[in-house]
Amino acid sequence: MLRIPSHLEKTKEVTVTKEELISFESEVKARYENGEIPAPVHLSKGNEDELIEVFQYVHEDDWVYSAWRNHYHALLHGFDRQQLMDDIVEGRSMATSSNVHKFYSSAIVGGIIPIALGTAGALKRKDSDRRVWCFIGDMTFETGVFHESYKYANNFELPLQFVVEDNNLSV
Repeated sequence: MLRIPSHLEKTKEVTVTKEELISFESEVKARYENGEIPAPVHLSKGNEDELIEVFQYVHEDDWVYSAWRNHYHALLHGFDRQQLMDDIVEGRSMATSSNVHKFYSSAIVGGIIPIALGTAGALKRKDSDRRVWCFIGDMTFETGVFHESYKYANNFELPLQFVVEDNNLSV
C-alpha cells in the first residue's frame, strides 16, 4: 500500500512509463542470461506504478539513495537509459551513483541508510529546501540501522523520506 505523507507536494510529472521500466529490466535480464553482464543483477518487478507515483514528489535536485534493486530509481530520477545499461553491462549495477543526479546506491543491506541520514543532516544545516529519499527493502526495514536512523531523523526533523518497498520476500 502506497502512503504519501500529506505535507509533500508533487514536483513534476514523470516522463518514464511503466512499459519503459519493464522493457529496461527485461533487456537487463536477457543480457544477463546471454552472459553479457559479468556481475549479479537485482531486478525489480511489480512496483512500477507505485514508484512512478512516488517520483512525482521527488524534485530533480533532491538526493536519492537506493539499494541493490536500483534500476527503476535511477531511470525515474533522470539517468540516461543507455548510460545506465552500459554501467550494468560493465558490472557496476550494484553501486550505481551519479554526482550530477545526486543518486547513490549500495548492495550492502542497510548500508546506504546512515549516508542518507548524514546528507539530510547537512541539508538541514545548510537550510536547504531539498530533501533526501532513501529507498529500502522490507528486510532492511527490520534492521537496527533503519530504526535508529528513522528515530534520529524524526527527532531532529531532518528532510529525509524513507520509502520501503515490500516485495514479500523478507524472511
